[in-house]
Parts: sequence; structure tokens; C-alpha cells
Amino acid sequence: MASGRTSGTETTGAPTPALFLPPAHTERWDLARQLGVASAVTGVPRDVDDPWAAANLRRVVDRFARAGIDVAVIEDRPPMDDIMTGGPAQEEQLETVQRLLRSMGEADIPVWCPCWMARHDWARTATSVPSRGGSLVTAFDRADVEDAPPLGDVSRETLWENLEYFVERVIPVAEAADVKLAMHPDDPPLSSLRGVGRILSSREGFDRLLSLSDSEYNGIAFCQGNFAAMGLDVPEAIRYFGDRIHFAHFRDVDGDADEFVETWHDDGPTDMHAAMDAYREVGFDGPIRPDHVPTMAGEDNASPGYETKGRLFAIGYMKGLLERSESVR
Repeated sequence: MASGRTSGTETTGAPTPALFLPPAHTERWDLARQLGVASAVTGVPRDVDDPWAAANLRRVVDRFARAGIDVAVIEDRPPMDDIMTGGPAQEEQLETVQRLLRSMGEADIPVWCPCWMARHDWARTATSVPSRGGSLVTAFDRADVEDAPPLGDVSRETLWENLEYFVERVIPVAEAADVKLAMHPDDPPLSSLRGVGRILSSREGFDRLLSLSDSEYNGIAFCQGNFAAMGLDVPEAIRYFGDRIHFAHFRDVDGDADEFVETWHDDGPTDMHAAMDAYREVGFDGPIRPDHVPTMAGEDNASPGYETKGRLFAIGYMKGLLERSESVR
């Protein structure tokens, strides 16, 4: 695949700062509006009998709209493990995914962010590593899980076979619903973890994913920290994937897939200003949200990487970078 997926000419556009906000009102909604953030990434309502129903998603969208916030992304998913591994509930789970996409289309939610990590989700081996000024960040060290019990025996070949089937079954539904898929990378981006293969852990893996369907609805959640841990230059990777990026996570790490520590957004090895410039150059105007933020003074670290104050800092930093990026164009 040739490097770069845009038309070859520089386009214009700017990412839209967003925050992950719960589907029911909390103080974070008010903080978002005070920060000038009017775009939400959210989950499905879990306090209802059928969280995948269009009526329930519409209620969430209406609730946000009354607060002056648009729902840009559903970063949540029904059970998918049998889809990924070819288990006995594969067809039932695929039908639920298809139903979610149709419901999102009816509710006018434009992007769904799934992942393809079987048996477990993102992994960290430390959740309170001291960082700047006594803040706390998360970290991963593969050596710490080398002797951990295996989570299963799932080959990369099995995962690829089932991903191809998933794309075949789901992308036509996404097209009909006008909902773009933004597939999240493996976190950490290793080829296997505790006996379970991982396949979206390299640029080549995402090349193969995108080759399964040329549809614009088959796209990427560009999680900057994961692509950095793959050893890629983040701004160059943004330009490489171009218009197949439908959603972005604003974060950075110091290290590689085998061993890394999360960093403050303004204190990692990635040139974040160059990253913002790259998003503009490829015309990405979709949602970008802070992820894996530091825990700051006064916070209890009950949700490592997902406390509030670090998100507020990150939004301010993102908005400053966007203004600077615009001013030099």
C-alpha cells in the first residue's frame, strides 16, 4: 500500500476537541461546557433493559443536546469475544453489533469505536507511577506478566480469519446506517499477550485491516500512544493513514510496546504540535479526546488514567495547539 491515503493535495480541517462523558448527566458535562467542549464521546446506557435499542440511544442524544453537546462517538460495545475467536455465540454477537449500528444511525451518532483485543482489553502492570510534581500515571512492563497465567490460546490466524468475517458482515450495515467504524489499536501493541494473539499492533496490521474493505466506513481510531509504542513517528503515521482516521485519542507514552510509561500530554517524546499540524493537513475534522491522563493533587486515583483534572489540562493544551496550528497556516 502506498504511503498516504489522501488525494495528494493538502486539505484543510481541524480536529474537534471532545471528552468522554457518561450517558447520564454528571459534573463532567458542566465542566465540558465551561471548557467550550461541545462534542461527547460516550457509552450506551447501562441502566436500561436493552442498551442497544435506537430509542435508548436517541434518549441519550436528546439529553446531551439539551445540554448543548453533540454525541460524536460511541466508545462502547456489546460482547464480542466470540466474534473475535469464532466461539459458539459468534452469530448472535454479530447480530447485536449490526443492531447497534442501525440504532446509532437512527440516533444520528456518526462514529463507533470498537477494538479487536480478545479475552481482555487494554492492559497495564502499574497504575500509580510517580510523574511530574507527584502526579501519578500508568505503565506497562511485559516482564511483569511473563509468568502470569495464560488468558487463553487464541492464534493470530484465528483473529485474522474472524476479523475478515466481521468486516464482511458489518461494513455493509455501517454503510447503510451511515456510521463509520474507528477500530482501536491493541493496547499495548504486542503480537501476543498471555497466550492470546494480537493483530492490530503494527502499521502492517492496520494496512491489512483497511485492505479488507476499501469502504471509507472501515477506518481507524488513531490512538497516538499506541502508534508511538509501535515505534512509529506519530505525525508521519497521521499523514500515512489520512482520511481513514475517524477518531483520535490524544495521549503519549515514553518507551515501546514491551515497556512504557504514560506521560503528561506536554511532556512526552511526541511533537504534539506537529501532530496537530498533520491532522489539519489530512483534513481530519473528527473528534479527538484526551486519554490516559495523569492523576493530580486531590484525586484518589480510583480510576487510574481516567480522573478529571488531567483531562481538563489536556483539553486546554489541545485547544492551544490547535490555535497555534491555525495561526501559522
